[in-house]
Amino acid sequence: MKFYSLLFLILTFLLTGCSDDRTHNLYEMLNLEEITMDGLQQGFENGDFTIRQVTEAYLQRIEQIDRNGPGLNSVLTINDQAVELAEELDRELAEGNSRGPLHGIPILLKDNIDTYDMPTTAGSRFLEGSLPPEDAAIVKLLREQGAIILGKTNLSEWANFHSSTSSSGWSGLGGQVNNPYDLTRNPCGSSSGSGVAASANLAAITIGTETNGSIVCPAGANGVVGMKPTIGLWSRTGIIPISYTTDSAGPMVRTVRDAAILLGALAAVDTNDELTLEAEEHMHEDYTRFLNENGLEGKRIGFYTQPMGNHFRVDTLMNQAIRDLEAQGAEIVELDQISEVNVAGDAFQVLLFEFKDGLNKYFESLGDDAPVSSIEELAELTRENPEETEKFDRNLIFMAADMDDLDSDEYRNALENMLRESRENGIDKVMDEHNLDAIVSPTGSPAWKTDLTLGDNFQLSSSSPSARAGYPIITLPMGEIDGLPVGVSFFGRAWSEPLLLEVAYAYEQATMHRFAPQVSTE
Repeated sequence: MKFYSLLFLILTFLLTGCSDDRTHNLYEMLNLEEITMDGLQQGFENGDFTIRQVTEAYLQRIEQIDRNGPGLNSVLTINDQAVELAEELDRELAEGNSRGPLHGIPILLKDNIDTYDMPTTAGSRFLEGSLPPEDAAIVKLLREQGAIILGKTNLSEWANFHSSTSSSGWSGLGGQVNNPYDLTRNPCGSSSGSGVAASANLAAITIGTETNGSIVCPAGANGVVGMKPTIGLWSRTGIIPISYTTDSAGPMVRTVRDAAILLGALAAVDTNDELTLEAEEHMHEDYTRFLNENGLEGKRIGFYTQPMGNHFRVDTLMNQAIRDLEAQGAEIVELDQISEVNVAGDAFQVLLFEFKDGLNKYFESLGDDAPVSSIEELAELTRENPEETEKFDRNLIFMAADMDDLDSDEYRNALENMLRESRENGIDKVMDEHNLDAIVSPTGSPAWKTDLTLGDNFQLSSSSPSARAGYPIITLPMGEIDGLPVGVSFFGRAWSEPLLLEVAYAYEQATMHRFAPQVSTE
């Protein structure tokens, strides 16, 4: 080890043993601002810092700016074993053993993803303290590959499927998550805590989940990269569900390359999730090989214009993004629609049916210690506790509890119509007709003012076509409006993650629109 690296480690060690007023700059001292997974691995290898030091720096930063200071309120639970785990992973590295690109990487998980050693609550007071019997399938993979679970992030309660009017980022258990670019503004949801934590550098990487927009919207509103894979590429076992057909976890990170690394690390077959069996032939262990700075050259990109016209300044950014794509060699084809049939009603019915079925199965998986036994009991508890409906009506819980089972004709017809019109008569058809490689559209509007009285003010969104089809989508920054980030989304056919990563990476490298929020530690 070089002398200056050894001296740096000694000084850092001495500082970490001192009082809080002398360690408040540990994050800055280690130079972790905007650091990537590659940067962390290089630092571990060079002896610039240890896994323990990095872990402690992130934990201190969470304490300083999330729980205190400005109060982002994005982290719900801290893993009290994180430092101990970091020490063990340091010992492995010292012995010459690395588990791969996730070794020693601190990560925060959305709190609807099961962890056996920390509660999993979906933000509900009724699941406070609920310890699942085992990790979610993707969490097992994270631990096996040496990632450090720092804790769990706050979220929109029940992944924002609980009320007819709600505030994204609010949960009864955790309160309201705040946008790091402006604390009065909304982080979007439901993976709000994960989006805020990634943007504010509270962890190296985070994971969210999406049914429709719950990764890409908070990623866009918080200026980070978010990717929802094709349904089945990542296992959903051990994740509190809304919809078996359209749910998936996905990366929420600061660069497209980190999204590619994490995507490959967790793409695996899980016999408890049948859709992963269908995905096996489409999985890649290393998605970074598809990253190409010239990846837009010769690509035909459909420009989905339906979200345009809702916010003229977003339109201005999007039109500039189109010019940037063309400057990188892409050919743009305008699309005023993707499907001729509006399946919003069918999609909503599918969510109600599958929410009931999925929640009942999840509660059953908790065993005899389950704090809630069924969605019917959840609805009853909600009615019996006035504080549950003090802010929001909880109508979606009540409606889902009254649905029939999945054998009903109403469910089967709605599911069939949704998938047919969004897939073969939707994305697949329009991409075939125009010979497209991908589709691009604005992700959403700038973050709106949080309003617990009137609820969310989305203004525009482009996530529904891919969400209802179960197809992949990735968002990344495309600029800012009054200091608030705005995202652009690329989506396409099933299993087109390699191509989406290629075009997103090329756009990212050509524009570099990501900028970190200025969050004070004072």
